[in-house]
Amino acid sequence: MKIGIPKEIKSNESRVGMTPAGIFELTKKNHTVFVQSTAGEGSGFLDKDYLEVGATILPTIEEVYLQSEMIVKVKEPIALEYPLVKENQIVFTYFHFASSEPLTKAMIASKSVCIAYEMVEDDEGTLPLLTPMSEVAGRMAIQQGAKYLEKPVRGRGILLGGVPGVAPGKVLVLGAGVVGVQAAKMAAGLGAHVTIMDINMKRLRYVNDVLPSHVVTAFSNEYAIRQHIKTHDLIIGGILVKGGKAPKLITRDMLKEMRPGTVIVDVAVDQGGCFETTKPTTHEDPTYIIDDVVHYCVANMPGAVPHTSTLALTNVTLPFILMLANNGWEKACEVDLSLSKGLSIVKGEVRYKEINEAFNL
Repeated sequence: MKIGIPKEIKSNESRVGMTPAGIFELTKKNHTVFVQSTAGEGSGFLDKDYLEVGATILPTIEEVYLQSEMIVKVKEPIALEYPLVKENQIVFTYFHFASSEPLTKAMIASKSVCIAYEMVEDDEGTLPLLTPMSEVAGRMAIQQGAKYLEKPVRGRGILLGGVPGVAPGKVLVLGAGVVGVQAAKMAAGLGAHVTIMDINMKRLRYVNDVLPSHVVTAFSNEYAIRQHIKTHDLIIGGILVKGGKAPKLITRDMLKEMRPGTVIVDVAVDQGGCFETTKPTTHEDPTYIIDDVVHYCVANMPGAVPHTSTLALTNVTLPFILMLANNGWEKACEVDLSLSKGLSIVKGEVRYKEINEAFNL
């Protein structure tokens, strides 16, 4: 198969679809891999690193799309790429269709085969290709939240870990999935007081068992959230509805209940966000303020640590890429039910009702 790795052109996205180690495994199986020139530089991989493992370097993104049967990316195609996607071409990447109607309609029109990383689901119901980026984003949420609690960037002026004689900051985590647990772990490591909320008691019991005693659990409902936001300094939104839009757990009127300088980090922004006031931002201009509450809503948080993120991503995507390359998408999805669940839009047909419902298709 001919596989293309274009350079990511979404704002401040420095990750790349595959490491040289991944490409080595493909060329070893006699597949042809086209890499756009400088595609890996942001992640620390040079053109010569790709050439050494048998890749072909192409100068433009247009050539990569034109010559490839399968495109392997990190982020969803943006408007400039829509016309480049060809009929029957496999596009394997994070799509998050429910958050973008133009993207959804463009991929329907392209009649390509869209396989979404975030929809691939294993036998245990986990999302193996989303997990590593959720781990990165959950940990980064605390790293960034701690920074924006500083007074020069209009935060409350709180040091999350506190100091002897001064109480630590308080972190509220909404959702006890991968993002939530990783965020709670990082916040606890800094010495913050952490409350993690969910509607799944099984997950809350897990958190209670594996995290330190200063991480406390609470059952999530609107009343409880309204009470907690009044006293917490940093609020992390880590809600995921597979294939659909995230529920709005914090509404506009609730911001007035928070103390000035409170920071909210919406990791669910890719799925429309779990705060009503969420709007996607970039690493270039990551925050905005509404009702004295600092919003951090960067849609590609792991893109700020591209070396770590690219390595973590290739670790989990490579087996699926090899399966697609060796067998073609139809046979690969017949053999591997996990991969077949990633089929989101196939030759103009939407495969998930959540996507149709999001845009009344």
